[in-house]
Amino acid sequence: MDFFLLIPLVVMAAPVLIVLMVMRYRYQQTQARYQTLLQLADKGVELPTQLLIEPQIAYSERRRALVLISGGIGLMLTLLALPGQLDNGHSIGELWGLGLLPLMTGLGYLASWWLNRRGDVNG
Repeated sequence: MDFFLLIPLVVMAAPVLIVLMVMRYRYQQTQARYQTLLQLADKGVELPTQLLIEPQIAYSERRRALVLISGGIGLMLTLLALPGQLDNGHSIGELWGLGLLPLMTGLGYLASWWLNRRGDVNG
């Protein structure tokens, strides 16, 4: 295998491995929780309803929106500030549009947060 093919393979495999590790950690957490509940039930302990309810992860659309917006703006400014030329003579700064994807995704999350918050007040 060529060395130059190994680098993209490692770069592309890293996020997949991170996701798999997080999923395995959550699975082990859930299994440990269920084992504890089974042990308590075997001992005849009255289980409170709070232990039987799955813990919910609080997602914050506003936080996610602000992170994506600032990341998109940061990417755009970074690409505009980079000196250098591509092989075809174009400037690296012409790639600033790549920052529009996280910026617009963040604006979408912000709009979703705002609309959901507005719906909670009226409903």
